[in-house]
Amino acid sequence: MRRAAIALALLLTSSCDAAPAPPQSAPSRPVETRGLNGAVLADTMAQARRLPRIRSLLILRDGEVLAEQRFNGGPPLDSPVNIKSASKSVLSALVGIAIAKGVLTGVDQRVLSVLDSDAPPNADPRLARLTVSDLLTMRAGLERTSGENYGRWVSSRNWVRFALACPFVDEPGGAMHYSTGNTHLLSAMLTRASGRDTHELMRDWLASPLGIAIRPWSRDPQGIYFGGNDMLMSPRSLARFGELYRRGGVIDGRRIVPARWIEESWTSRTVSPWSGGQYGYGWFVGTSRGHPLRFAWGYGGQMLFIVPDLKLTVVMTSDSGGARDTGHIAALRKLLDDGIVPAAERGGAR
Repeated sequence: MRRAAIALALLLTSSCDAAPAPPQSAPSRPVETRGLNGAVLADTMAQARRLPRIRSLLILRDGEVLAEQRFNGGPPLDSPVNIKSASKSVLSALVGIAIAKGVLTGVDQRVLSVLDSDAPPNADPRLARLTVSDLLTMRAGLERTSGENYGRWVSSRNWVRFALACPFVDEPGGAMHYSTGNTHLLSAMLTRASGRDTHELMRDWLASPLGIAIRPWSRDPQGIYFGGNDMLMSPRSLARFGELYRRGGVIDGRRIVPARWIEESWTSRTVSPWSGGQYGYGWFVGTSRGHPLRFAWGYGGQMLFIVPDLKLTVVMTSDSGGARDTGHIAALRKLLDDGIVPAAERGGAR
């Protein structure tokens, strides 16, 4: 550990300022090491410094912060940044808490049991079969509100009604069609079922127990907080949220998220036709060098990686204002797969 700390200190005194790369093969058995290999870590941070779009990198192992660095003029690590679609993983936690509290009845609850007043007249009968699970897994079957349809959706007068009026392109529970409209419907359900706005629920059920701040973010014309996009969290707050999940929903001795919900969320239920990645309840599911990997993924490279058997929580934030750049996402995965995970496998000096 002393060598790793020295290597990292030398590094930090120098300049401080579509699909994930395929996982690399390695033994999948748990690796009993501590810390991070100093030489591998130093090389990884040097590689990160060469990426023009990265803004921060935080690495925690077994709850200990072993690396924190800003790049390319990135904001302070306690300053909120737009985590884009990594918001979907945070919103999934809120849904799990709502189910545990009885605000929602479960993943099989019908969407129209709460949002019936926003359903279109003469709706497709399939709409009545739509469930919370279908929304969480992106298997609603409705035409996407993301991609080429995103602009029309967020320019509409009522985002909830627009999403519910989209034509069906598949059966509910069918293939995955990634759509932020799905998670916005979840935000609307939480708001209507609880009588409280999503930010208030987020503050009381998640942020305050974690000791972090989640500032108000954008809302639709009816005042419903954007579900699954544009949430504002600092890199350190996102790491704290990741630690909550890595620890099975308990942090500082307090149960915040049901352990069963984390297990269910991290169970693969579908496959993205775009990235080929497996997806659960708002989380991507995969491997890194043979180790189970669970991650939140936001546009432009807002990443929260959790490698449970190595006790790793890793946050990477990036410039979210540029054009889509799959090369940058692959470079971030390379930092994880070829740098951070090997550094943990080897461990630091004892």
